[in-house]
Amino acid sequence: MATGTPLTADDFHSLTAVSRETLARLEAYAALLARWQSRINLVGPATLRDPWRRHFLDSAQLLPYLPESTRRLADLGSGAGFPGLVLAIMGVPDVHLIESDQRKVAFLRAVAGETGTPVTIHATRIEALSGLEADVITARALAPLASLLDYALPLLRSQGGSKGACLFLKGQQVEPELAAASARWSMTVERLASRSDPTGVILRLGAFSPLSHPLAPGL
Repeated sequence: MATGTPLTADDFHSLTAVSRETLARLEAYAALLARWQSRINLVGPATLRDPWRRHFLDSAQLLPYLPESTRRLADLGSGAGFPGLVLAIMGVPDVHLIESDQRKVAFLRAVAGETGTPVTIHATRIEALSGLEADVITARALAPLASLLDYALPLLRSQGGSKGACLFLKGQQVEPELAAASARWSMTVERLASRSDPTGVILRLGAFSPLSHPLAPGL
C-alpha cells in the first residue's frame, strides 16, 4: 500500500489480520478520535488525513515483537492511546496506560468504555507512579531515548537478572538519541523497520542498566 494513499479500515484489516470484531472496536475508537479531536488536541491534526496508517497501524505493528511471556504492558505518556490502547484492543493482557493530561485521560476512559477494553489508566505523571512492575514498556512521541529509559527503569520487572523489554517508536532522530543514551546506559538494541513510516524505526531494547560511570558528553 503506497504511503501517499490513505489507509482504510479494510486495508488495516488486510495488513494485520485482526478479527472483524476487533476491527469494529478499532473503528469505534477511530470515530471517537475524530469526534474528540474537534474539542481537544489529541493528535497532530494533519495525521487525521491518514489515521489508520499514522496511528492504528503504527501501534499495531508492535504486537509481533512482544515476548510471548508478556503478562503486563505499561505505555508511557499514552496521550490518545497510541500504542497502548490499540494493543489492548488487539488482545494484549493487563495494559496500563500512564497519562497526566486529564483531558486525554477522559478520552482514554471513553474509548475503553465504548470498546469494552479492560485497561488500567493511571492519571498521573510517570515519575510519580510506584508499585507497577511491567514486562514490557512502550512509548511513542514522548521524550528522547535517554529520558525514556529513566522513566522505564523503575517500572520494569526484572527477568533473569536483567530488566524486561522496551519497544519505542522513533523517527529520524533515532541515531543521535541512541548515541546520547549509550553514554549513560548499557543495553541491547534492535532496530526494526516501521510498517507505517519509511523514515521511522521501532527500537527493541533489552538487558539495560545505567552505567556506573557514564561517559562525558562527546566521548
